[in-house]
Amino acid sequence: MLRLDAYKLKWIAIIGMALHHTVYPWQDIMPLWMMIPLYAVGGLTFPIMGYFVVEGYKYTSNLKGYILRLFVFGLISIPFYMLVMGLFRFNIMFVIIVSLLVLLMYDKIKTRAVFWVIFVLLWIPMFMFFDWLFFGPIVVLLYYTIKNEKARRLAPSFVAGALWLSLSLLSLWGLAQLRQLTELGGDIAIAASAQMDMLYNVFGNTNIIISSVFFIFGCVAGGFLVKNYNGERGKQMKWLFYAFYPIHLAVIGVVALAFGLVDINTLGVF
Repeated sequence: MLRLDAYKLKWIAIIGMALHHTVYPWQDIMPLWMMIPLYAVGGLTFPIMGYFVVEGYKYTSNLKGYILRLFVFGLISIPFYMLVMGLFRFNIMFVIIVSLLVLLMYDKIKTRAVFWVIFVLLWIPMFMFFDWLFFGPIVVLLYYTIKNEKARRLAPSFVAGALWLSLSLLSLWGLAQLRQLTELGGDIAIAASAQMDMLYNVFGNTNIIISSVFFIFGCVAGGFLVKNYNGERGKQMKWLFYAFYPIHLAVIGVVALAFGLVDINTLGVF
């Protein structure tokens, strides 16, 4: 049976992330058959990283220091993330920060009704402004609260995949409905066209939305990889993930800029 330590799992996660991010600058010229597997492997990333976010929360001796490191590298990554993705969203470092704060609230707020109200209220700003939408804290909270170890390692990845699949299918259905409305002409067509543009600005072009249907395969595979985690740290990579995140975005962004696929001035990065 394949047994993986934390070092190997984290490498799988960040390679999947990097391959996934290459899709966005090339979305208008990349064929769908190439986009689908690149998008699918991106599904590996957060189930694996979410598991280790919980492990870090449980065992860190300095939660403030952990959050500060995430914040600093998240800030550094913002312009590169905007360059690659073409819009402003709080990147994965900030998603992890919010997820850690959710775990802290879960431990500190003893009245569960109050906690769940706060948790649900986080969904709107996260859906609008954060990478991974509000799915990130859900996955992390599941890794923290499920008691059965086998279920804990598998269930969050299945939930993540199901959430993405639901959103992808809903988006495709919405696009189909909006296209029909654009054929009616008049104010209805104008409003429908504006809604389509908003959807494309958030998710990317139609091929990206189609490709996102296959994200579930990466999420589920990530769960099975976590299931095979042997509990060992392996080689130390404390700073590697932090540094890799802005560096890989910078490389992808600069290459895309060199090929004229992104415009730094229209993005308003600098």
